[in-house]
Amino acid sequence: MKKIFIASLFLCTCGFAFGQGNVVAERTKARNFMQSGDLDNAVLVLTKAQETYKDDPELLKDLSLAYYYKGDYNKALETIKTVIASPDCDAIAYQIAGSIYKAQENFKEAEKIYKEALKDFPKSGPLYNDYGELLDIMKNPKGAIDMWQKGMQAAPSYGGNYYNAAVYYYKQQDDKIWAIIYGEIYANMESLNPRANSIKKMVLDAYKQKLFISSDLAAVAAKEKNEFAKAVLNTFAKQSGISAQGITPESLAMIRTRFILDWFASYGDKFPFRLFEFHQQLMKDGLFESYNQWMFGPVNNQAAFEKWVNEHKEEYDRFTNYHTSRIFKMPNGQVYSVK
Repeated sequence: MKKIFIASLFLCTCGFAFGQGNVVAERTKARNFMQSGDLDNAVLVLTKAQETYKDDPELLKDLSLAYYYKGDYNKALETIKTVIASPDCDAIAYQIAGSIYKAQENFKEAEKIYKEALKDFPKSGPLYNDYGELLDIMKNPKGAIDMWQKGMQAAPSYGGNYYNAAVYYYKQQDDKIWAIIYGEIYANMESLNPRANSIKKMVLDAYKQKLFISSDLAAVAAKEKNEFAKAVLNTFAKQSGISAQGITPESLAMIRTRFILDWFASYGDKFPFRLFEFHQQLMKDGLFESYNQWMFGPVNNQAAFEKWVNEHKEEYDRFTNYHTSRIFKMPNGQVYSVK
C-alpha cells in the first residue's frame, strides 16, 4: 500500500515543480533514493535543497513523505503542517497529513484533517477515498461507502473510490450487482495497477457466488428498491439459463452480449451508463469476446486463457491495440447506487 501511495503522490506532485530551475533535479534525485529505499539520503538531499529553495511546498511535501516512510511521524507532521498553513496548500498536502495521522493511529485528528480538506477541495476524489478508508479502519463501513460514493460523484474518473466501493459491496450479503459494476469500472480505469487482477477475480467470483447463485433473479429484482439495480437484475434474469452451464469467460461473453442487447432495447435511454456503452461499442467492433477473455480469462484459468489467445491471436491483438490506445473515463451523474 505504501508503494502505491508514494507512486501516486509523485505522479500528482511532479507537475507543479517545472519551471523552478534545479529544484526539479533535486526532487528527482530524492525520489529515486526514496523509491530505492534509501530514505536517509532522500532526507539529506531534500533538507539541503530546502536551504536553497526556502519553503518550497513541493520539496516540503517530498520531505514529509521521506520522514513518513522512515517512520519519523513527528517530523513528517511538523513538515507537512508548514505546507497546510501556507497559501500553497493543495489536496495532496492534506492527503499526506491524513496518512501520517493514520499511521500514528490518531484517527480523531485524521478525520478532522479530511473534513477540513474537503471544505477546501470538495472535488478531490483521492481525499474522499482516503477519508473513506479511515472510516473503514474506524469500523464505520456505512460512513466509508458514503465517502466513496461521494468521491465517485465528485470525481467520476478517479479510480480508487470504485475499487473500495466494489470491495465494500462484495462483502455485503444481499448485494448482487454493485461489486460487479464498480469492480469492472476500476479494472478498466486502472488496468495496469497491480490491484486490477485481484478486482477481476472478485468480479468473476461475484458472478458465480452472488448473482447467478440465485435460483430466481426476477424475484430478487422484484424486491429491489433501486431502479437501476432492478433494471440490471431483470435483464440478467433473462440469461439465467446460460449460467447453468457454469460461469466461465466463454459463458459470460454470451450472457453479457445478450444482456447488452436487451439493456439497450429496454433501459439504455432511461439509464445512460458508460460501462454498458463501452460494451456495446466493443460488440460493434467485434472485440467483445476478446474483452471478456481479458477481463476474466487469466483469473479463471491462465493456461486456458493463453490457449485461447494463441488460437485467436489476430483478434486479441486488435483488442489489445484498441484497449491500450484509450483511457476509460466515467462521466458525471452515473453513480446509480445512491439513486
